[in-house]
Amino acid sequence: MSLKVNDVVEGVVTGITKFGAFVQIGEDSGLVHISEISNDYVEKVEDFLEKGQKVKVKVVNVDKDGKIGLSIKKANPPKENKKPMDINWMKKEEPKDLSFEDKMAKFLKESNEKIESVRQRNNSRGNGKWRK
Repeated sequence: MSLKVNDVVEGVVTGITKFGAFVQIGEDSGLVHISEISNDYVEKVEDFLEKGQKVKVKVVNVDKDGKIGLSIKKANPPKENKKPMDINWMKKEEPKDLSFEDKMAKFLKESNEKIESVRQRNNSRGNGKWRK
């Protein structure tokens, strides 16, 4: 079987190492590097694959020496996050009928509170001076 880059095929795991797994695809064999096994963090290849397991892989490269680089995570689309991300989590609910003066007074109060908080934190570190 002649493999080309971007081919998606099924193979069988024939060997596991600390840096990845070897997969037999027909007459050819290729390496799935540990970084190409899953979208999740992979500390041990054995936690994700076992010898004899059938896997779907994508050919990511074929070098001039005939070595074949494979990817499991590129062959399988990532799982969709079913929970939509809340993009409004930072927005504060404010009354919309505040006048400009009220908004300025509120801003000044919040700013002074933040400045005082920073001063207290710095004072607890050494009289308000930065240490080197």
